[in-house]
Amino acid sequence: QVQLIESGGGLVQAGGSLRLSCAASGRTFSNYAMGWFRQAPGKEREFVGRINRSGGLTYYADSVKGRFTISRDNAKNTVYLQMNSLKPDDTAIYYCAADRTPLYSDDANEYDYWGQGTQVTVSL
Repeated sequence: QVQLIESGGGLVQAGGSLRLSCAASGRTFSNYAMGWFRQAPGKEREFVGRINRSGGLTYYADSVKGRFTISRDNAKNTVYLQMNSLKPDDTAIYYCAADRTPLYSDDANEYDYWGQGTQVTVSL
């Protein structure tokens, strides 16, 4: 089992920045690729980005590419989502998730463990 706890969400004005953190406990953190997803009211959960086990490879949804950056610190068992130039459309609950397989996936069904989510609200 891997337990994931997100933090860092909040209310920010459009154009602002937030950094989300996801702290992991349980099994060896570096054995898992990590993903970020988000879900806006009335919408399906969507892929935001992913980072591989070592942190050397990242992937992003087109909607956030160039604005969001995922990083991880395996010594601290933490993955981060730096969000810049935020837009109202970024408003959602953001979730981190752990994937035990190394192959790239943007499918939420492929991820094994999930955090409880943190709310991000971007105002005009």
